[in-house]
Amino acid sequence: MRDPRVIPTELLAWYDRHARVLPWRVPPGRGPADPYRVWLSEVMLQQTTVAAVKAYFERFTSLWPTVHDLAAAEDAQVMAEWAGLGYYARARNLVACARAVAAMGGFPDTREGLAALPGIGAYTSAAIAAIAFDRPETVVDGNVERVVARLFAVETPLPAAKPELVALATGLTPPERPGDFAQAMMDLGATICTPRSPACGICPIFPHCAARAQGIAADLPRKAPKKPKPLRRGIVWIGFAENAVLVETRPDKGLLGGTLAFPSTGWDGSDLPPPAPADWQEIGLVRHVFTHFALDLTVMSAPLTAAPLRGSLAPFSEFRPAALPGLMRKAWALARPEAATGSATTGRRGKAW
Repeated sequence: MRDPRVIPTELLAWYDRHARVLPWRVPPGRGPADPYRVWLSEVMLQQTTVAAVKAYFERFTSLWPTVHDLAAAEDAQVMAEWAGLGYYARARNLVACARAVAAMGGFPDTREGLAALPGIGAYTSAAIAAIAFDRPETVVDGNVERVVARLFAVETPLPAAKPELVALATGLTPPERPGDFAQAMMDLGATICTPRSPACGICPIFPHCAARAQGIAADLPRKAPKKPKPLRRGIVWIGFAENAVLVETRPDKGLLGGTLAFPSTGWDGSDLPPPAPADWQEIGLVRHVFTHFALDLTVMSAPLTAAPLRGSLAPFSEFRPAALPGLMRKAWALARPEAATGSATTGRRGKAW
């Protein structure tokens, strides 16, 4: 490896020419970004791709242009707009954090102050501090881990290698333009130093890459074998009355917390009876994968002939399937044709209660 001290200079020069255009980003060299937009994008990007986040980010900033606007929003509306992004604890923390920041009058400008806010961990606090406040903090996401592992030929598998990778990344972070440098490292990993078939020939810092010199760049970072995910099973009930469907809001804490859903049981540790007396019929099976387990969810459907024991009837004129989390959207897709037709032959119409 050549002298690593020149890496920030060479990488920033590349970033000035090739930075990705993203809706939350300030072009390189034009100073710190709006901390609200940085924070919102970083929370959305956790466990999610840039392509998936763009439309959500633009929708959120259209509805709530400032952190004060978001702080004043109703929880249910925020959860509905978040639907589909997954990891719903992020949405709950988003509202809590917005209200805390609004009460403070604005975002803290240090990593320590940011880390004290709801839902902001080590990575997000460093990213906001560097990108929005030009603090010389080290920002290490999956892209940066990959770049650093290859630059220094770190062969220790992840996640054990994380402390070493953070230390090496810290040694690279410059005191000037730390926010641009963090985004340059992310862009390099996203566009050139990719997980498969890295484009080493056009990498702006390839002369410094130890893994390329050893011919092992595509093999790094190494990862410890993943354990197979356990399989859970459960039941979801989709009940119909005339021009309405039975829904409920899930508890704030726990899986899919605070989201609009259909009554269910089993998969989340609960042991609940059907939400209403009815002639429930199995209409299919939904398969879904969470972070720590896989799920087979049996979908039951029926016309409701009595008042529900839990949940409430949402008129089709007000029901927004887009507000459902992904798991429940899959279940709805099985029942939707019957719900839409409401014909007697499908048995999906019942008395409105």
